[in-house]
Amino acid sequence: MRFNVKAWKAELLLFFVTFIWGGTFIFTKIGLQDTTPELYVTIRFSIALILALIIFGNKFKKIKKEIIIQGLTLGLIFGGGFVLQTEGLKLTSVTKSAFITGMSVVFTPFVFKLIRKSNVQYWSKIGIIIAFFGLWLFTNPKIDSINFGDFITLISTLFWAFYIVLMDVFTKDKDSVNETIQLVILQLIGTITVALISHLILYKTNFYLNLSNNLFVSLAYNGILASFILTFIHTSFQRYTTPVKAALIFSLEPVVASVAAVLALNEILNGREYIGAIILFIGVMTSETGEFISNKLKCLFRK
Repeated sequence: MRFNVKAWKAELLLFFVTFIWGGTFIFTKIGLQDTTPELYVTIRFSIALILALIIFGNKFKKIKKEIIIQGLTLGLIFGGGFVLQTEGLKLTSVTKSAFITGMSVVFTPFVFKLIRKSNVQYWSKIGIIIAFFGLWLFTNPKIDSINFGDFITLISTLFWAFYIVLMDVFTKDKDSVNETIQLVILQLIGTITVALISHLILYKTNFYLNLSNNLFVSLAYNGILASFILTFIHTSFQRYTTPVKAALIFSLEPVVASVAAVLALNEILNGREYIGAIILFIGVMTSETGEFISNKLKCLFRK
């Protein structure tokens, strides 16, 4: 069984991934009232792993050594990014965290060139510049004082950039459903391992956990939808686009998170934030359609 998907369809699915990921900020904020960050991440991805094993466990019997190495590598990087971002958020503001995390759109092209030895497409470069400006305008971070939280959040951003590029490297030649399932399960195992070890290091045996209704709702959204389902979608379909375009699409996550906050928490966006969101979206669409529009205009003027 093989996938056959055009790039634009894959990118549409990545927009869906970004939309759901944007909602995780609210549910994570709710969930962290009843447990520690690392334990929350551990439980969240354990739910996803249990579901994956129940539904797809039979696909995990015959597995190549290459898949094991690649899946665990992705999981360790993904888990490291999550832990660093969560710890950083405790020490810095939400806007600074969102802005610094969004900078993965800037780092990804450099990581892509380092690993893939390939140049970034012209329109993707233009899109990155526009998106970065829109992101800065939208989050309006006050970079007047850099603290340790900002620093480890920046390190987490590098983790995301490597994760996106290595996802491309490891999945480009894998269109088998079984191999995709194996990669997903191993990613979840790697992520849980990092989160659990981090919890033991930072909190030792202090497993604070309040089993409230809010925690259950939070983990249901983040564990089932945002981790189980979206990890399969991301792993299956990012291969059909470039890592740089994927990073640009994911850069919309802070905007989605803010819109979700407006709808769910009655927060208010100001004019600057609306303009920043529009510019950020223009940056993404420039990367997506710039070459197509440019070619159409060239053909039009040649006539």
